[in-house]
Amino acid sequence: MEALELSAWLRLGLTPGIGNEAARRLLAAFGSPQAIFHQEMAALSQLGNEKLARALLREPTTLAAQLDTTLQWLESGTHRRVVTLGDSAYPPSLLQIEDPPLMLYMTGSLAAAIVDPARAEAARIAMVGSRNPTPQGEGNAREFARAFGRAGLCVVSGLARGIDGAAHDGAMLGGGDTIAVVGTGLDRVYPKKHLALAHRIVEQGMIVSEFHLGTPPLAANFPRRNRIISGLSRGTLVVEAALQSGSLITARLAAEQGKDVFAIPGSIHSPQSRGCHALIKQGAKLVELAQDVLEELQLAPATGAVPAGREDGFEEAETSGDPLIQALGFDVTSLDALQARTGMDTPQLQARLLELELEGLVARLPGGLFQRLAAG
Repeated sequence: MEALELSAWLRLGLTPGIGNEAARRLLAAFGSPQAIFHQEMAALSQLGNEKLARALLREPTTLAAQLDTTLQWLESGTHRRVVTLGDSAYPPSLLQIEDPPLMLYMTGSLAAAIVDPARAEAARIAMVGSRNPTPQGEGNAREFARAFGRAGLCVVSGLARGIDGAAHDGAMLGGGDTIAVVGTGLDRVYPKKHLALAHRIVEQGMIVSEFHLGTPPLAANFPRRNRIISGLSRGTLVVEAALQSGSLITARLAAEQGKDVFAIPGSIHSPQSRGCHALIKQGAKLVELAQDVLEELQLAPATGAVPAGREDGFEEAETSGDPLIQALGFDVTSLDALQARTGMDTPQLQARLLELELEGLVARLPGGLFQRLAAG
């Protein structure tokens, strides 16, 4: 994109009071940002009001600095792109959503592939969930994503703590692609603990944002980016979520976009499962295996792909007859409850729990609680 064209798009996005909807009306009327800024006051006023028309005729004070920052960013790294709503390379699936972003910043090895018409609509699944998952929920996210990666399905998520991070990691461990849609400018990583993960995604996938470079992690940005996560994907899988989780926003948007919504059930006693259970009650498809999602999307799994949810280590523990494993069940359990169920004294019980924890079959949670795990 030429600097003058980029400058016009940035100016449109930076003009106070001009949101996506008003910008789309202006583009529909005049054809391009450059044309908008060549209009007279009277023509602009007809499509909005005099206040917005005056704002459009004044160049934002931040435009020059933003243009310089963006050009430097594009030139200082490989696989970096800015794609606009008027670009033929704009992802077709995002044109179908209610509020398509005006601009998309992209960085990563997939940046060229996603704008290639032959690959723009590759099979993608969104995976979202709690920022504070249970160990089992995080493990499920990683194993499902690994199975999706092996089956050639690209995993789309939001780079947040918890389920998002595990989903990105699992997809790459499975040899698949992954796309992170973030709520900041691409010149920063949030949360900072995912800096190394973000670098891996750039090497093996792509990070996308509609927000200009320099945009900090404002709370309002994260619900907005969810429509892009669902919009890029053929379906959305909610792995673990409380009733107030932002993941339910993504699921709702996916449903409104006519996409499939999937949810993994959990314990009836776990607050982190209630969001998934609510979605299932509302018609989301209950899934126990990655294979369930692949079949619903009519995608054949890759040869040798392991359907997540039937890990060998879990099957062994399930059939081992270990009385403590059986006593744990599948809910979060206290030490006192385990003593009552097994009759084991405290030293013996704690020693055995430590052994199971080291074997990856049990997780120790805050508050002296324990949870049985499926070993990956």
